[in-house]
Amino acid sequence: MVGRAPALLGSALFAALLVYYETSEHWWNASVWWDVAWIACVLMPATFALVLIALPLRTWRWVGAAGAGFAGLAAILTFAEADVLANFARLAAASLLGFWFLGLFEAVSWVVLVACIIPWVDAYSVWRGPTKQITEQHVEVFNSLSIAFIVPGDGVARLGLPDVLFFAVFLAASVRFDLRPFWTWLGMTAGLGLTMILATWWDVSGLPALPAISLGFLLPNADLLWRRLRTQRAPAPAVSETSQRSLIEVSDTATKE
Repeated sequence: MVGRAPALLGSALFAALLVYYETSEHWWNASVWWDVAWIACVLMPATFALVLIALPLRTWRWVGAAGAGFAGLAAILTFAEADVLANFARLAAASLLGFWFLGLFEAVSWVVLVACIIPWVDAYSVWRGPTKQITEQHVEVFNSLSIAFIVPGDGVARLGLPDVLFFAVFLAASVRFDLRPFWTWLGMTAGLGLTMILATWWDVSGLPALPAISLGFLLPNADLLWRRLRTQRAPAPAVSETSQRSLIEVSDTATKE
């Protein structure tokens, strides 16, 4: 479970974000690039710091049930039009379910395989697949299945729940497989910020986020992942015939005694 100090830090950060979201329309009204800088450098890191602080929950036996519970709570809050609370409930649901999902991976090679595949799937979905259809024709559905990053004054950027789920999967994997948790968090958060900057620069409605998240996991841990993968592929040391006879003799001696 989360220790006392991290729990207090997480509670204070959540309270600060809650106050900001509820009062953001009364803050300054700046240009687009200032809004982008605010989200990439302040709001996203602060929001995903909650996921970093919650990492000890990854081994909790009820983490999957808690994630499902927050998903139900998010649905209720969305129906009740409590948008800010629903936003954080969705964040909690996707993160906890991501922690639970990692438990299905038996080896780090599985995580690496997923990190190499999902960027291509996400890119197709955003440009020609289901995500494109939902964002263009069913905006309300996308809003209910995404995390909102509200800028002061007026405006919002959104990140899909699958992106948040895999963010949690990779972050938890960095702890479980003895990688670099902080640098993984920093790499993925910076990648998301860069994705938003590029989307604004290229003047497109959105870009796939999972490529940046996957690279944010793979690049800071490349050397460690390579060693883990080589260890998994290395064959077990062969036992020579002489060693086998020695083992049999020791066993026979122990039996006689």
